[in-house]
Amino acid sequence: MSTKIIYIPIWLLLMVMCVVLIFSCTQKKETSINDTPLFTEQLKTIEARIKTQLSYEQRKKDSLQKIEQQLAMLQELDDTAFVNIKTLSDYFTLDMRYATTANFLKEAVYPCAKCYVRGSVAKALLKANEDFMKKGYRIKFFDCYRPYSVQKKMWKIFPNPGYVADPRGGSIHNKGAAVDITLTDMDGNEIDMGTAFDYFGKEAHHSYKKLADEVIAHRVLLRETMEKHGFKTIRTEWWHYNYQAGRAFKISDFRWECE
Repeated sequence: MSTKIIYIPIWLLLMVMCVVLIFSCTQKKETSINDTPLFTEQLKTIEARIKTQLSYEQRKKDSLQKIEQQLAMLQELDDTAFVNIKTLSDYFTLDMRYATTANFLKEAVYPCAKCYVRGSVAKALLKANEDFMKKGYRIKFFDCYRPYSVQKKMWKIFPNPGYVADPRGGSIHNKGAAVDITLTDMDGNEIDMGTAFDYFGKEAHHSYKKLADEVIAHRVLLRETMEKHGFKTIRTEWWHYNYQAGRAFKISDFRWECE
């Protein structure tokens, strides 16, 4: 289970600091020399929390300003072109599982870990990420565009239409219009979604409600924000999102280069 950093409002920290100082003044005559180091440490702790919060707020502000600049630069991007999402923004995290053996196939099917999507999908993802960042979160990718030849390889390893699309019909992943994602905090720590990515049990279904309130809230936040920007879910996977306008794209076997 991930640990979420809780940031205390600056006004509350300042209020606590004032109360401590007032109390200190009224109790000054009763305070012995031995109590002074403890009081000093308390002040240092409060000051450190204020500095941490100020730093976090400034980083968040700077990040949002930069992502707005990146969105403005995308206006000329071809909606049908394949683009590397990491070249468009620094505020995405990648954990491309199918470029490793840490997946349900137990085999690496990508030559290297890169996330490509179509131009229009990239624009929608940047806008969604901007909304998440305003609330202190960021998108983390597990899978993006999947070449058609890789789809056939996955089907050969695991021919189960419940979890791998039959290559005869292809997958929207093969069109560059689907992503598998989760959320992290601004420092990259994953948010608890109740199950791991690619968990094949009912607990991963959107309809499953026997989860902690916090987990349900995380899933709702992910779903509502993605739907706001043109994505739709599938019933069995909380992490999978299809960009609806991208269904018109053709299946592709474009292969990216590895350094």
